[in-house]
Amino acid sequence: MLRLVGTSCLLLWAALVTAQLQLEVDPFAASFIAENITAAELQSTLEVIASDDFEGRETGTEGQEKAASYIVDQMKALGLVNAGELKNYRQSMVFSTVRWEDASIQIGDQEYEHMRDFLCFQDQNTNLPNLKVDDVLYLGYGIDDEKYSDYKKARAKGKVVMIYKGEPRDKDSISYITGSKEASPWTGNLDMKLRTAAEHKVRLVLIVDPDLRKNISTNRGRIMRKSLSIDRPKPVDVPNHIFISVDLAKKIIGEKENNFRKNQLKIVNSGVGRPLHLPVNMRVNQHIIKNAVYSSNLIGVLPGIDPELSDEVVVVSAHYDHLGKRGEEIYNGADDNGSGTTAVLEIMETLKEAHDEGIGPKRTVMAVFFTGEEKGLLGSQYYSEHPIIPFDQTVVDVNVDMIGRVDRDHTEDPHYIYVIGSDRLSTDLHAINEATNATFTHLALDYKYNAKDDPNRIYYRSDHYNFAKHGIPSIFYFSGVHEDYHRPTDTVEKINYSKFTAVTRHIFHTVLELANREERIVVDVNDDTTYDR
Repeated sequence: MLRLVGTSCLLLWAALVTAQLQLEVDPFAASFIAENITAAELQSTLEVIASDDFEGRETGTEGQEKAASYIVDQMKALGLVNAGELKNYRQSMVFSTVRWEDASIQIGDQEYEHMRDFLCFQDQNTNLPNLKVDDVLYLGYGIDDEKYSDYKKARAKGKVVMIYKGEPRDKDSISYITGSKEASPWTGNLDMKLRTAAEHKVRLVLIVDPDLRKNISTNRGRIMRKSLSIDRPKPVDVPNHIFISVDLAKKIIGEKENNFRKNQLKIVNSGVGRPLHLPVNMRVNQHIIKNAVYSSNLIGVLPGIDPELSDEVVVVSAHYDHLGKRGEEIYNGADDNGSGTTAVLEIMETLKEAHDEGIGPKRTVMAVFFTGEEKGLLGSQYYSEHPIIPFDQTVVDVNVDMIGRVDRDHTEDPHYIYVIGSDRLSTDLHAINEATNATFTHLALDYKYNAKDDPNRIYYRSDHYNFAKHGIPSIFYFSGVHEDYHRPTDTVEKINYSKFTAVTRHIFHTVLELANREERIVVDVNDDTTYDR
């Protein structure tokens, strides 16, 4: 494509004195090259990536494959090379989809309805066809702890058990496990109860959920859409489990209601639970259908110009998948993440021009376009388990996900970007990002979503996380959520191209500096939250 070169870098010295860290890249050359990143080129590429032709780029669909072919063609045209032994720039993988063919419960002649009376997740259960149940074993809270155990006198092997959420407390709300009003891990970690049930060889766990309606509402999309997972053998370490309503629990308890209430009262008064057998004429059927889905991460490499540094790799990443079609509506995903995909292509093109001029990058820069991000960061998870370049040679991941719009907090000043993760593992990475901004682009760097107590947990919700959890310094650029997020109205005409251009230039400067520094950035921060998703 025709490139436009600007010449306005005469005022750069004034910006240089504001930087807190001395940049090692040639600032005049970098500023000159960066002006090749233009709104017109970004718009031209984005209009293709977010077009109806690609049908929303849902993982494993024909539309996504069309998008993949376009991106590969662009990388070839830029002169990027294949990484390792990849075939045609693709790191191929197989996912599996699972969906409910049948999820039903019947007690006597009464049928109970999934997503109304009970809830079970297809990705957390296995086939359990036509299970006839004549006895449900009530086991209180399903806890087996040295201070309190529901399993002490229970013979739970092969049984269907019913448990409540939470933990035993006395009449003053003091926990029998912690000895205080503070909850133990048994309350907040359902997996502990399920693993305990597995250790006792329980066949099925019924979890009484007083908030079932809210639980169903929150997870409706997850249940109704086909669940996608990396297709590999996984040990089943927990039994099948179903969240049931209080009314369904009462039906199971039936004529044993008085015994049940006495049992509950005994737990409150003495902190001692005992199993209670509940006779029932119940039938449970869980039938899952599984299919294979094929997709690829797309990877192109620009070799470094310094023989002593070119074995080290700077990764620039973006996910190119989106939500596809819902009926006749296409979810084009112009911002999410057409903007990131477009930015990475433009950054790689500009780096190639710097490469041809001998400006850099000294280290190798690898563009990775991830699949399956919208399905749970699956493409980047797969890459982290099968890295094309070993992680000991990987310096950093610079991740770009949604940088083309303006959120409600910045309507008055759209010249901003959220920066996430820069200081979690490396003080160098944070300082470099600040310095390139102070020198070149002067964006408002907003760290709102970098807070460790961020309730949105944005740090854990894009592909950089699968590098960070392996100890690779990672920085994530993000414009925030807007009214068209995950809607068919996320289209190209709503992109703020001035802001989009400025942010893309900033990311280019940061990548070039990371790739050109004589010393690799340090990993000098021990952040336990990085490894806790």
